[in-house]
Amino acid sequence: MNIQTKVISREISEYLWRTGQTISTAESCTSGLVAAAITAVPGASNYFKAGIVAYTDEMKTQLLGVPETMLAEHGAVSEDVVRAMIDGILERTHTNYAIAVTGYAGPGGGPEAPVGTIYVAVGNGETTDVRELTGNDGREENVARATLIALKMLLERLKIDFPEAED
Repeated sequence: MNIQTKVISREISEYLWRTGQTISTAESCTSGLVAAAITAVPGASNYFKAGIVAYTDEMKTQLLGVPETMLAEHGAVSEDVVRAMIDGILERTHTNYAIAVTGYAGPGGGPEAPVGTIYVAVGNGETTDVRELTGNDGREENVARATLIALKMLLERLKIDFPEAED
């Protein structure tokens, strides 16, 4: 975990702890690294409820409720699927916020997208922000970039949802 990821994780931790908000994650290509970054900060059990690594389509359906028809129509690496992952983790964990990530980290891509295509989403049950990442810098860098972007998106969301909270 790089220093920027650690700093952002600490800011997220302080905010969630202070406000009593909670978060969960639903991850595929990042294999739980977003959850690991959030929980690396001491006291994470006060705001982090759960992390699900749903690496296969089958687990996306079983654990997160992503419809099989959606996976067949759009593929696992799509905006529709990452939004469904957000909805599924929010419904199952009853948290204030959720992060979801799905993509092709490498070395190979898939029929619907090339390697390096990753969708990151942050949602709260009312709105979901999605960002598509592209570009292949190798598996390790692709995963690190997606993890950092996910945390940055959450940090931005927290400041938007609660503008009165200034650090």
